[in-house]
Amino acid sequence: MSEERLACHGITVTFGGLIALSDVDLEVPPASIVGLIGPNGAGKSTLFGVISGLLRPSRGQVLLHGHDVTELAPEGRFARGMARTFQQPELFLDLTVREHFLLAHRARHAKRRLWSDMLTLAGFRSDRPDERAHIDTLVEVLGLRSLAHRQVAGLPLGWARLVELGRALAASPTVLLLDEPSSGLDSSATKQFEKTLRTVVVERGVSVLLVEHDVDLVMRLCSLVHVLDSGTMIASGPPDEIRANPKVRSAYLGDDASTGQTAIGRRGDVARASDNRQANRPTESSSGRAQPGSPTPRGAHSAIGDGPQLPGAQRDAVSITATDLVSGR
Repeated sequence: MSEERLACHGITVTFGGLIALSDVDLEVPPASIVGLIGPNGAGKSTLFGVISGLLRPSRGQVLLHGHDVTELAPEGRFARGMARTFQQPELFLDLTVREHFLLAHRARHAKRRLWSDMLTLAGFRSDRPDERAHIDTLVEVLGLRSLAHRQVAGLPLGWARLVELGRALAASPTVLLLDEPSSGLDSSATKQFEKTLRTVVVERGVSVLLVEHDVDLVMRLCSLVHVLDSGTMIASGPPDEIRANPKVRSAYLGDDASTGQTAIGRRGDVARASDNRQANRPTESSSGRAQPGSPTPRGAHSAIGDGPQLPGAQRDAVSITATDLVSGR
């Protein structure tokens, strides 16, 4: 049995005649932060889809705690300890910060209680002492005490990302997939997110796989970095080795012609600026600070069909399943 929390062996994905991933190996050790970087189109999103269960590889295996989960649906992986976040926060606008955490906790640990809450249309029943202690601790770790009872609608993007991180952690995952968590954040919010993530890994022993365009952030946070290029894993190793690797410098990091130094930050800055110009992303103000954005609302229809719509939090919360938590669907 593998000692790694998460491992991919020989992952190959083809779309018709296009090879999106070719024989990719990846490992995430216990209680560590591992980075996955590469230029646009390298295959990072495809690999994330395979790991989270949204895509089935043409060949290869995904192992979670040493067990083959390649054919397992996202909700099955969630039940076994995998959670993820997204480039745009996927939050329920009518729910408070605390309700997001309670929802995620019950989705994994008390499903019958969750559905009872929703189907009675009475909202969330009071949390039990064990639930309260778990959520209170999480609120403190994330620095969200002052916002715990506030609805997430209108929260600045930095806080919204912390709420999404907290919702993922509320399910007590052992493996956490983070998809460009610093995208759209200013430097202050990025530092807060970095500090929080370090704390979570140390105190909770979570294993993190981080896809991120901010290479400086990756090099500071990660003990191990994997680099994809054109669907192939061209390098894996500690940050210092990745910085010095000629293949990586050529494919992704680049060299500063005037100084001969590796332009680590430049690529990340360019990628982030490009992201911020897209629709629904924060934009830079004249001061250079990212303007707060709002969490992305979910669809109006519930997961149980197009029947009568429930009011407020009940309408949004009834649509969540374990699949939603790990896949965003």
